[in-house]
Amino acid sequence: MNTDYARLQMVMQQVRGWNVYDEDVLAMLMELPREHFVPAGYEPLAFADVAIPLGHGEHMMTPTLEGRLLQALGLRSDDRVLEIGTGSGFMTACLARLARHVTSLDIYPDFIKDAERKLEQEGIDNVELIEMDATRELPEGRFDAIAVTGSIQAFDPRFVEALDAQGRLFIVVGDAPAMEAKLIERTNAHDWNTVALFETDLQPLVHGALPPQFTF
Repeated sequence: MNTDYARLQMVMQQVRGWNVYDEDVLAMLMELPREHFVPAGYEPLAFADVAIPLGHGEHMMTPTLEGRLLQALGLRSDDRVLEIGTGSGFMTACLARLARHVTSLDIYPDFIKDAERKLEQEGIDNVELIEMDATRELPEGRFDAIAVTGSIQAFDPRFVEALDAQGRLFIVVGDAPAMEAKLIERTNAHDWNTVALFETDLQPLVHGALPPQFTF
């Protein structure tokens, strides 16, 4: 497989073709070797717009959804980012290339261990990986951006409360097959602004079926 050509096709035909025009995001996706983050045996599918299985019933996000997430967050080089769901480590690497520091959580210790190895191989060291169930607890501190890489059934306000002022949250909420991707910005201590981005269908977080707590 000609990986350079396959990566070019993924970025220009799939990702850009789904309204991702952020030049920093596109350039980063052109450089970062996605094929190094897929499970062994799935390298031929690394650039296809499919959800690749990772184990534990989990899957990688598709390249198009990854691109839309990254564009929506509008990351800056000094941002501190929280990622909920490390998975393969590819999105972690994307966030780390665009931001100052990434704290990434996952419930599965083998995902954490495997992602740590892959990130180290790519020379990415501005990342902290933590085994934690984000539906039960979150790290201390606030973040400039939060990326939730699995859907939740009902919105959890703790995610917004973990944002710093003008912080941005990407999250997918609802039930299959018609879930809604949202971008939520914390405008001040008590107010938030929500933009509905698009409909999608994303695998839920483990324990992501939460009781309704907040309405946007």
